[in-house]
Amino acid sequence: MSSQSNGGERVAEVLVRQGVRALFTLCGGHISPILVSAKHRGLRIVDVRDEATAVFAADATARLTGIPGVAAVTAGPGVTNTITAVKNAQLAQSPLILLGGATATVLRGRGALQDIDQLALFAPHVKWATTVSRVRNLVPVLERAFRVALKGVPGPVFVELPVDLLYSEETVRQFYGAKSSGDIKTLPDLAIQGYLRAHLAAVFAGTGSKVVSERVTVETEQPTARAVSRAFKLVSAAQRPVFLLGSQVTMNPHSVARTVENLERLGVPVFLSGMTRGLLGPQHSLWFRHQRAQALKEADLVVLAGVPCDFRLNYGRQIGARTKVVAVNRSRDDARKNRRPDVLIGADPAAFLDALASCATDKRLGPYTTWLATLRKRDEGREEQISQEAAAKSELVNPLAACRALDEVLDDDSVLVADGGDFVATASYITRPRRPLSWLDPGVFGTLGVGAGFALGAKVARPESEVWIVYGDGSVGYSLMEFDTFARLGVPVIAVVGNDAGWTQIARDQVVLLGDDVGTVLARTDYHRVAEALGGKGFLVTSADALVPTFRSAKAAAREGHPVLINIHLGKSEFRKGSISM
Repeated sequence: MSSQSNGGERVAEVLVRQGVRALFTLCGGHISPILVSAKHRGLRIVDVRDEATAVFAADATARLTGIPGVAAVTAGPGVTNTITAVKNAQLAQSPLILLGGATATVLRGRGALQDIDQLALFAPHVKWATTVSRVRNLVPVLERAFRVALKGVPGPVFVELPVDLLYSEETVRQFYGAKSSGDIKTLPDLAIQGYLRAHLAAVFAGTGSKVVSERVTVETEQPTARAVSRAFKLVSAAQRPVFLLGSQVTMNPHSVARTVENLERLGVPVFLSGMTRGLLGPQHSLWFRHQRAQALKEADLVVLAGVPCDFRLNYGRQIGARTKVVAVNRSRDDARKNRRPDVLIGADPAAFLDALASCATDKRLGPYTTWLATLRKRDEGREEQISQEAAAKSELVNPLAACRALDEVLDDDSVLVADGGDFVATASYITRPRRPLSWLDPGVFGTLGVGAGFALGAKVARPESEVWIVYGDGSVGYSLMEFDTFARLGVPVIAVVGNDAGWTQIARDQVVLLGDDVGTVLARTDYHRVAEALGGKGFLVTSADALVPTFRSAKAAAREGHPVLINIHLGKSEFRKGSISM
């Protein structure tokens, strides 16, 4: 990379070298040189209506491509608006880079516009938070940011970029008001100008030399042969083994196909969570989705691949007390959380499955015929129950029927984005992601508001894929304004809003336990009309008979390039009664 006329060009060049294809942003004067330079180098500039959306979108691209997503936001409120999305990425272990604008280095702490201690704000929520004070340091700091984001347990990194590092030296001199020697009239002027010249000299020192930016590579931590051997002995001896796979299994998208082959070679029944939903397709004989808690209680061996024993496993109590546990996790702390495993392996779960399957070539496992048949019978029984409940009459649209209709029309190349509570959780029981890397949910933080950003990132990463957002009517309020972004940028996503006029997941238990629905009541708002006002297409569904025809009309509109919102008026359901998690 040759010398550049401003720091924004250096930043853009690093992004290009690291394989970044899109930069998500909401504009601001502190970051303008980055946006202009990135555009000139061929990056797609995706400008949104809320900074949190930009970070959610960067998160989604990271999950689908394995390359850290990048968002750039302006100083002060622009940066603070991202904190929930950054924390979500941290807990979901998503590698991303947040570039935050900042006041000029010479004005820091002097009361400049939007000047706050941004590093203190982000330090607890990222793997690394840093500021750059010299133009020549932009490239090495950004390269390190990509390395840190990817290494070990992936996560977000915050890089603060003061505005005077991003513009040309000539422009910055004008900003500083640097005067020629003939213009200096007083001793105070002389002192101030001397200080400014010295400061400028330090900021721009060494910028004339050529800077080389290289693609960052990070080695994946491999399991030791001894640990794999211990795990394989337990798997070989088990009569009722279960694999529970979490999002870490798919952190390297390029290894996903091999992971599927390894699971098929091992022949062990599999439950999927997080980003692994869809890993084995919609009908694989080893994939089970229902009655997981009972299976974990009865199993004589559970392999937790990237799954900690947190609230989702009742802090480890879902697994039988005498059940052997192999915990494989990039984080050793997560691997031992709440329950000490019999074998702890601090390594990449996909690499572990690869090594375990290599052991299986010498000794055939299973075939676990009786165990598989037991799990299959339970799965089929639960599916039959769901079918019966979906067929139940409702005053409006049965939410289970809505989800079954959605599953019926999904393309093989589709991505589902989950953003909501009760309706979305119902959809997770019913809809079947069609292939690996086709399901995006917030993760362990349970954040509402990810929908538009995740869908935007998914559509940028996989433009040919059909992208659906499954919204609750509570969660759609967080990002409905982004339909302006979808329409303005030509991003044809399809949003399905389960509209039951309330925060139902909360209300269901609040009313029973406390006898009051305060704060949980919403209106049956015409969200479809809002989408139309923002440039999209809107549909209203009030009867089950209209579901599939409307979904097909929405798909046709999306193929024509229109973002679509389907507002489904739901009737009441007790499908998930008592399911609130804490």
